[in-house]
Order: sequence, then structure tokens, then C-alpha cells
Amino acid sequence: MDRERIINLFFFGFLALIAFELYQVLEPFLVPIAWAILLAFIVHPLFERLTEAIRSRSLAAVITTTSVTLLIILPALWLLGRLTTEAQTLYGEIAELVRRTGSGQASASHWLVTTRAGIALQRILAGRGIRLEDEISKLAVEAAKITSDYVVLHASYVARNVIAAVVDLAITMITFFYLLRDGNFYYDELRAITPLHEEDKQAIFETLRATLSSVMRGLMLAALMQGVLIGLGYLVCGVPYWAFLALLTAACGLFPLGGTVLVWVPAAIYTGYNFGWSWAVGLLIWSTIAVTVIDNLLKPMAMRHGTGLPTLLLFFGIAGGLAVYGPLGLFAGPAVIAVFAALLRAYRRTYGDEETLKAA
Repeated sequence: MDRERIINLFFFGFLALIAFELYQVLEPFLVPIAWAILLAFIVHPLFERLTEAIRSRSLAAVITTTSVTLLIILPALWLLGRLTTEAQTLYGEIAELVRRTGSGQASASHWLVTTRAGIALQRILAGRGIRLEDEISKLAVEAAKITSDYVVLHASYVARNVIAAVVDLAITMITFFYLLRDGNFYYDELRAITPLHEEDKQAIFETLRATLSSVMRGLMLAALMQGVLIGLGYLVCGVPYWAFLALLTAACGLFPLGGTVLVWVPAAIYTGYNFGWSWAVGLLIWSTIAVTVIDNLLKPMAMRHGTGLPTLLLFFGIAGGLAVYGPLGLFAGPAVIAVFAALLRAYRRTYGDEETLKAA
């Protein structure tokens, strides 16, 4: 084995080892980094226009990062306020229910010990020095303790999740700033080290750009339109907290399975129970028409333009991406399929026989 080959083997082996260690170091931050990349990709055209206007990439990055952060934080604070109000109302209802349950438990206990079965059971237990009413009270206290422990445990879990979300948001926005300011340099360096022919690089990177742009445009536009139109239906039908439900509807509109049905069907049932079933039927019809038109006309037109992928592949890309990558799979799944298709085209162009290439 010659010296040059040994050097190459050592270099690539050492590179693979360091790449793995780098993955281990960055693995806790991959999700915030991925969201930062998507945000940077979304606002990049606006950022470039702002840079041209003020002639400073750093200042433009600061302004853009601050604006996007406020657009994320302010709705989150509003939503947190609404949830706090709802939680206080729910707490009052639960307290009232517990009070009723407590009095009801005493009545049930008295009723139980006066029945034939209760009297017989009480005689048997009395022979062993046990009072039936005391045991019923102990069971009620134990059940209340279990319920309280469950609430405390999950409350601490929610608090930990909130802290983790705040940390992830900070990491996302810091990464977002540097991607905006230095993103062109990173992009050019990545293209330069990619070991492909220039036309293949162009095809792959352009496919990735077009796919992400199309998927984001289609999903966001469809979800926004569904939230607005169905939210108007909530408002007209008198559904309480219609603005919050409209926001929740738009968020659920990003899901490939279930989607907005998870919100407007329960809202329609509530409307029918409280305001009359004619209003509920109207809300169901309005929501069904809005979802059908948007999902079957607007969303496919917006998503297919630029990707060149059939609707079926887009569906599997989104559904499979969600299963593998979580919320990021909305974009990662279709991107993987589109880049794979681009690589197949590059392979056919580079390694296919002449007759196949001519036919293509």
C-alpha cells in the first residue's frame, strides 16, 4: 500500500470520526437549528431587500431577528393569557364540582349503609372492628390524594417544557441572526465542498430551494386561509373564544391527518347544544366547504408549483416526515423526496447509457 493511499484512508477515517463527534455535540440543538434554518429561508428575500436599503447586513439581521422574535413572542403571550384565564375558570368549576362531590359522597355513604347489602356488610365489618363509613371516607381521601399528586406531577412536567421551549427559542433566534448575516457564505461553502458536477449541484440545490419554498407557501397559505374562514364561522355562530379557536384551527390545518376537523367539529357540537342545531349545521357546512376548496384547490396548486412532485408523493412526504422528524417533517419529508428525485436524475445523466440519455 503506497503512502498516498494510507494518507487518504487516514484522512477520510479521521474526518468520519470527527463528523460523528460533531453530530454528538450538536445533537441536543438540532431541532432549534433546523427551525432557524427554515425561518431564515422564509424571510431571506425580505432580508436581502432590507440589506439593500440600509447597506448593512448586521443591522438588517438585527432588525429582522427582532421583528420575527416579536411576531413569535407577542402571539405566544396573548395565547398564554387566554390559557391562564381559561385555567382560572376551569379551576373554579373543578372546585365547585369537588364541593358537590364531597356533599354527594356523604349522602352516598349514608345511603349505602342504610341499604340491605350495606347493613349486612356493616355487620360483617363490625365484627372485625371496622366501620363502613370510615372506610368509604378513607377511600375518598385516598382518591383525592392520587388526583392531587397526578396534577402536581404533570404541572411540574408542563413547567419544565415551558423552560425548555424558552431555551430552544433563544437558541433558534441566535442561530437565525447568524444565518441571516452570514448565510450566503455558508451556502457558497457548502456548494463548493459538494463533490458533484456543477450542473448536478445546481439541480440539487435548486430542487431543495424550490421544494422548501413551495411546501412552506402551500402549507402556510392553506392553514392561514382555513383559520380565517372557519374563524369567521365561529364569530358568526357565536362560539366563545372564537379568536383562540381560529388560531388553533390554523395550527391544526398544518397536520396532514385530522387537521381542522379536530377543532370545528367539537365547536359545532358545542354550538348545537347551546345555541341550536341550525347554527351547528350551518357551521359544519361552512367549515366543510372551506376545507374542501382550500385542500383540493388552493393547497395543491401552491405546493406543486416548483416541486414537480405528484400530490401523492407530497402527501407521503409530509405524513412520513411528521412521523420521523416531528413538526419539522412538514418540510423535511418533501425535501428528502425531492432531493432524492434530483439525485436520481443526476445519476441517470452521469451514468446512464447514451440511448437512455438521448431519450431523456
